[in-house]
Amino acid sequence: MSVFEMPDYDGHEEVAFFADKATGYRGLIAIHDSTLGPACGGTRMWAYPDSAAALTDALRLSRGMSYKNAMAELPLGGGKSVIIGDARTAKTPALMRAHGRAVDSLNGRYITAMDVGMTEADMETIATVTKHVSGYSQPGKTGGDPSPMTAWGVFCGIKAAVAFVHGSDDMKGMRVAIQGVGNVGYDTARHLKEAGAELIVADVNEKNIARAVETLGATVAAPDTIHAETADVFAPCALGAILNDATIPEIKAKIVAGAANNQLARPEIHGAAVTARGILYAPDYVINGGGIIRVCGQIYDWSDADIRAKTTRIGATLGEVFAQAKREGRPTHEVADTIARARIETAKRAKAA
Repeated sequence: MSVFEMPDYDGHEEVAFFADKATGYRGLIAIHDSTLGPACGGTRMWAYPDSAAALTDALRLSRGMSYKNAMAELPLGGGKSVIIGDARTAKTPALMRAHGRAVDSLNGRYITAMDVGMTEADMETIATVTKHVSGYSQPGKTGGDPSPMTAWGVFCGIKAAVAFVHGSDDMKGMRVAIQGVGNVGYDTARHLKEAGAELIVADVNEKNIARAVETLGATVAAPDTIHAETADVFAPCALGAILNDATIPEIKAKIVAGAANNQLARPEIHGAAVTARGILYAPDYVINGGGIIRVCGQIYDWSDADIRAKTTRIGATLGEVFAQAKREGRPTHEVADTIARARIETAKRAKAA
């Protein structure tokens, strides 16, 4: 099967495959749409079972970045890169430089940043061979690690969802079940705790759990059953596809709002299933847009205050999505997709005029 027949191919402008025998590097870069600006999205390093799984991830994530950037009203298109390999054992500086050369070969059509399996140190190594990298600490520039701003946006989005359901964004006494308390999940939990929420957490990493219990007073649930905990909000902050045939009937929360990408295993089926159960779903690529806002701010030299203000607006954007979905009787992810596509098409027409 060629890339054009892949189920997740969506008219992507470019899909490039790279390999470097000397370092063992194998990677893909997918550019979904560059209407709004250069394609931007993080690099993910993961031990994919095969190249088809890596390609599927790149196609889905790059399209998600187009929509995410459009919904955040950023001058960026959507792209994503993936490296096939276990970040814990296969990553080397030479492999990172090989990836940097792959990014550089696209001559600025794609700008990379951090995603799963990558660190600021990796970005610094990549930056030794290409200038088309952002989202890490650079002397004299705003921005940096996008995780804290991703968490702030998720917190603002959760408050917007609570306000839509309960008429107030007061988090005091609200029970929030957070699946995944790594960098983004932990910071989200910290904001929620400071706002008065009660926390239930789950993570496959025991150190992450211990930190959340010791510093935030969280209670602990199992990673594979936390979605079924009695809570007001379920916040998926780990990997995607958590909303599926098995989990949706078990969710007790009236709100699903978290940082994970691609939370709906099959959007065309599971978005409607979530809505049918009376659950308000915050579309993932809208609520988790704070990180790319920070990356964009570094690219275009925005102030930290502007970056935070644009991220805080995620709550208002979600409020608009929720209201339109309610008026039209449609799943929230469909409404968000419609708005994002309309913004991209409007820009295309303006360019063609």
